[in-house]
Amino acid sequence: MLNLGMSIYIPVIFVSALYYAIGHFINKENAKILLAGYNFMTDKERKKFDIDNYLVSFKSFFKNQAVYSFFIFQICYPLSHNKKSAILLWSLYIIIALVYFLVKSNKTN
Repeated sequence: MLNLGMSIYIPVIFVSALYYAIGHFINKENAKILLAGYNFMTDKERKKFDIDNYLVSFKSFFKNQAVYSFFIFQICYPLSHNKKSAILLWSLYIIIALVYFLVKSNKTN
């Protein structure tokens, strides 16, 4: 049975692996199905949208997010007095990073 110290790593590792998988497996062919917003565009709108450059930043963001979020947790966990606060800070970082990416990607496209 897992103790509380190790079980707190399960969501962190899962989310990091999921983010890396998103960054690794998304491509131009499956973007029509997987990317919200892009999948509802008409063919004319898709031709105007620079999917290649968007995917470069999208893939880079999610791969970096997988690594950085794990390291953020690794830093917060031993420094926090309450272990729940480490998860809270980690979650806050993820939310802020996603909002930043959404704002940045909306400005460029």
